[in-house]
Amino acid sequence: MATNAALKNQIASKQGGTKQVSAQSLGLKALLNTPTMQKKFEQVLDKKAPQFMSSLLNLYNGDPNIQAAEPMSIISSAMVAASLDLPVDKNLGYAWIVPFYDSKKGHKVAQFQLGYKGYIQLALRTGQYKAINVIAVHEGELIKWNRLTEEIELDLEGATSEKVIGYCGYFKLINGFEKTVYWTKDEIEAHRVKHNKMKDKNALNNVWKSDYDAMAMKTVIRNMLSKWGILSIEMQTAVTEDERETHDITDETNAEEPEIIDYHPEPETEKEEASQQEQAKVEDKKSAVEMDENDLPF
Repeated sequence: MATNAALKNQIASKQGGTKQVSAQSLGLKALLNTPTMQKKFEQVLDKKAPQFMSSLLNLYNGDPNIQAAEPMSIISSAMVAASLDLPVDKNLGYAWIVPFYDSKKGHKVAQFQLGYKGYIQLALRTGQYKAINVIAVHEGELIKWNRLTEEIELDLEGATSEKVIGYCGYFKLINGFEKTVYWTKDEIEAHRVKHNKMKDKNALNNVWKSDYDAMAMKTVIRNMLSKWGILSIEMQTAVTEDERETHDITDETNAEEPEIIDYHPEPETEKEEASQQEQAKVEDKKSAVEMDENDLPF
């Protein structure tokens, strides 16, 4: 799985106009234009790389919170989504790039999070699931739930209000095994508070704030699949990466070792650098002329 550490020291031989710079010194757009990053995404996505990188840039341009995050952490999060072949468009709900404030670094760092649709997509790819779904249950829809036998009776036409009282997950394997789970709203809230990294544990943050139901359904389906589902290597990797959201962000990167990559400066930048070099030469000549004979090195 590609992370900041996996992207370190990607140094290629210099070509005309190519410079070797620290990745941390570049913005996201400049990073995506470097040969090193383009090659990385092409190795993972092949012909779909340009479209994925374009969607990443669109996400970045449309979200001020992500713009405030460290560019290399955005790249690393996007690389996780790319390796799982999941889009990062937050409106689709397959995967999210979420910025968190890193108190040790003093700035925001982006992290990968898998959406509930992403879990369903990865499960279907295994070819082992005949059916899989998760829904929000509204007031008036739940008739009966037996925790022991896992028998649930719902009247999906009997909602008496828009109030959500719980979430139900279900899957059936092609071998006939099936599982049904039901979480009350209180159980979801207890789970959210327990794993909330904010000082105010009751405060809603990030996707929980913008799309509570999506995160609640993700909680249900992730718990259900990790306990009773068939997990491919791809799904195991996804679960591991997704669970890292509860860990200290600073564990993911080593700020002491900058990533070195090839960078093609923009024409304006090259022109400005050439002008600065020429100006330096003029000043050096001027200083040499003004030097006293006794100060000359011969």
